[in-house]
Amino acid sequence: MVKLTRFESAECPVARSLEAIGDGWALLIIRDAFDGIRRFGEFQRSLGMAKNILSTRLRNLVAHGIFEIVPASDGSAYQEYVLTQKGRGLFAVIIGLRQWGEGFFYDEGEARSVMLDREHGQPLQALAVRAADGRVLGPQDCLRVAAQSGG
Repeated sequence: MVKLTRFESAECPVARSLEAIGDGWALLIIRDAFDGIRRFGEFQRSLGMAKNILSTRLRNLVAHGIFEIVPASDGSAYQEYVLTQKGRGLFAVIIGLRQWGEGFFYDEGEARSVMLDREHGQPLQALAVRAADGRVLGPQDCLRVAAQSGG
């Protein structure tokens, strides 16, 4: 049996983030939440996931504070999953994955969904990593420094 590694106390922010997100299904759930989906059945229909898998992913996302469960907005007996501030903080991650996918997984002219600026109806500008002075940075321009404990 494969031993699962836990990253909740890792020094690397990427590892800790993946501990909370878990897998690609979770990112698709979060993507759907940004598109306005809030109810279990809506997520299930949109993603075509087995209910037990969806339930496990949603429970993990709630436990990590990415979603909160609230009473249904229409006053019915249902509950809804709403992104928290932590969850809304994943917007740039979802856009970054979308833009990466657009750049590397579609042929020229192949149909795909498009993300537009609601106010102007224009495609989004490509995300860029910038230095404090505004310069665009690439991987070769960044340095990861080992964590140091405070004293």
